[in-house]
Amino acid sequence: MTKHRIYTMPVADVYPHYIAKAERKGRTKDEVDEIIRWLTGYTPKQFEDVLDQRTDFETFFVEAPALHPNRTLITGVICGVKVQEIEETTMREIRYLDKLVDELAKGKPMQKILRG
Repeated sequence: MTKHRIYTMPVADVYPHYIAKAERKGRTKDEVDEIIRWLTGYTPKQFEDVLDQRTDFETFFVEAPALHPNRTLITGVICGVKVQEIEETTMREIRYLDKLVDELAKGKPMQKILRG
């Protein structure tokens, strides 16, 4: 079976789209960064290195310092699929991130987005 192309795509290629989506709805780059750090445990410097090194999504999640235990509370539909029903681990992590950015763009408060 061939891997989905998102696995080999650099996070740095998609990151500007996350920011643009958030900013179009009045949210900020800092909020996107906070979501990414909450989900993955990367420090600001580590995340900057991920972007500079053009780390792909698969490596980004495999090497994440501390995937947040509350990420499993993220539910809903992304790309027509319920995130909680995605069996492949890396794809589920990618879709968790997509869902969090969607929630941000829809105006949800950060406390709720971060499952606080």
